[in-house]
Amino acid sequence: MKHKSEIVVLHSTKLLKFALIGLIFLLGLICLYYGSSLAPNLSRRVDDDSDDGSDPVFGGNFVQYDDMVEDRDQFIEIPQTIPICDMKYSELIPCLDRNLIYQLKLKLNLTLMEHYERHCPPPERRYNCLIPPPVGYKIPIRWPASRDEVWKANIPHTHLAQEKSDQNWMVVNGEKINFPGGGTHFHYGADKYIAALAKMLKFPDEKLNNGGNIRNVLDVGCGVASFGAYLLPLNMVAMSLAPNDVHENQIQFALERGIPSTLGVLGTRRLPYPSRSFELAHCSRCRIDWLQRDGILLLELDRLLRPGGYFVYSSPEAYAQDAENRRIWNAMYDLLRRMCWKVVSKKDQTVIWAKPVSNSCYMKRDPGTLPPLCSSADDPDAAWNVTMKACITPYSAKMHREKGSALVPWPQRLITPPPRLEDIGVSPSEFQEDTSIWHFRVIEYWKQMKSIIQRNCFRNIMDMNSNLGGFAAALKDKDVWVMNVASVNASAKLKIIYDRGLIGTVHDWCESFSTYPRTYDLLHAWRVLSDVEERGCSMEDLLIEMDRILRPEGFLIIRDKPIIINYVRKFLIALRWDGWSVEVEPRVDSFSHSEERVLIARKRLWNEELTTM
Repeated sequence: MKHKSEIVVLHSTKLLKFALIGLIFLLGLICLYYGSSLAPNLSRRVDDDSDDGSDPVFGGNFVQYDDMVEDRDQFIEIPQTIPICDMKYSELIPCLDRNLIYQLKLKLNLTLMEHYERHCPPPERRYNCLIPPPVGYKIPIRWPASRDEVWKANIPHTHLAQEKSDQNWMVVNGEKINFPGGGTHFHYGADKYIAALAKMLKFPDEKLNNGGNIRNVLDVGCGVASFGAYLLPLNMVAMSLAPNDVHENQIQFALERGIPSTLGVLGTRRLPYPSRSFELAHCSRCRIDWLQRDGILLLELDRLLRPGGYFVYSSPEAYAQDAENRRIWNAMYDLLRRMCWKVVSKKDQTVIWAKPVSNSCYMKRDPGTLPPLCSSADDPDAAWNVTMKACITPYSAKMHREKGSALVPWPQRLITPPPRLEDIGVSPSEFQEDTSIWHFRVIEYWKQMKSIIQRNCFRNIMDMNSNLGGFAAALKDKDVWVMNVASVNASAKLKIIYDRGLIGTVHDWCESFSTYPRTYDLLHAWRVLSDVEERGCSMEDLLIEMDRILRPEGFLIIRDKPIIINYVRKFLIALRWDGWSVEVEPRVDSFSHSEERVLIARKRLWNEELTTM
């Protein structure tokens, strides 16, 4: 009997336990219901009454910000802090990180330079931290003085000065590194070498710009870009190109000097530029095997040159007397003859070829002559992750008839509607309107920054969504250069950038940009963040990337939807930027497809204590 009573007690205890669990579950549902209905009001009170960025309920490390989405039951987490990367990453280029290539065990063909091409980390391997400057970093020397000297602390690498000591590339001088203007083929100065090239071509007044008809130049294997630096006084602009190779800091020096330049390699993919972008390509002992793979690299230059464009080749192979170099020269001469290029001048170790102005020569070649013409289905302007082909890019029927690019000389071409507008469905009047609107927009930007910017504080500028190049055109009277970036979904417009005499590249902002940290003084982002968000990519990743490529005390101009501006304004805390920023509602113009706001903010220069946190 006693045993039976114990069973009854145990049974009652279990019933009581289940009853209590059920009651707790019911209370939880009630709290959840009322909590969800009150959450939007609570969130608004946090935004209105507190500016310390902390969560009053959970005390967490983020702000719950629900204005980013129309459905207020969803929340975007904005971190209050982002960790600082280890100092060993102070020069990190995420998509050109050879350590990552080794870790991921990518099977790449080293002979084709694939290891120097872009290989971006997968999302789980991204560096979600802020890149610190090197110890002792200083605000860069301002242009034009920076052409000739930079702070050694900003790029603490001197191996190039030792390796190229006999070629006058650079000289270490105390706390600075000086650039005498020399190069592998022009020890006594790029300016004298450039004048010699103009004389070889018999241009008026020995000016390589040929009265403004040569404006855009591609300098392959550019070293520290002294050739491009000394083209600037001639109103010529060079895209100075070199890989992040054994001379890994050459482009870093070029950008620190304030010279237009970028990381890139002639490997297996097309360079990220449209066809017919450059009047002149230059290779001064650039150590490129132009004969490899049926001349595929020379055929890439052919794609990029305008009708009648020049290829300047300065190399021991050109006219050296030993048998091997003569063999290379003869094979190269034969290949270029079959490509219909002609030698227009040669002197000592320099030869200059010219590309044909029409398809006439191609039509006269014997059947089966190599290289073949590219298929009509091949888009010569496609330039993002496109594999090179060993074929000649012929001109369109219109270009063949015109026998040239029909571009006016610089500087008139900056504001003259180019012929290729028709290719992208833009009328001359729309082009002129774009130019006018961006002229007034840029005036307004500078008015907002007038009280804080210093003289010559801008040199390297990037327009992250260049459209037709109106932003860059509006800066023509300022001593700056602009890297115009065409997004992958609007890459066809980049040809207009080059036809205006500007430079730029195609890029996908869901990935990191191919440049060193602390490269640009000003970033302009018109609808870039909203585009990234609509494509399902991370705005947080992009903002961290923008922090990486912006110089300390550099400026960021974001023109976007109010919800994007609100998000960025709060994110600046996590980026450790200083308190200066301004937010305005711009004037409405025909480009204001929806409500827009403008946020201008300045990146701070970290002190030593913050860098070592």
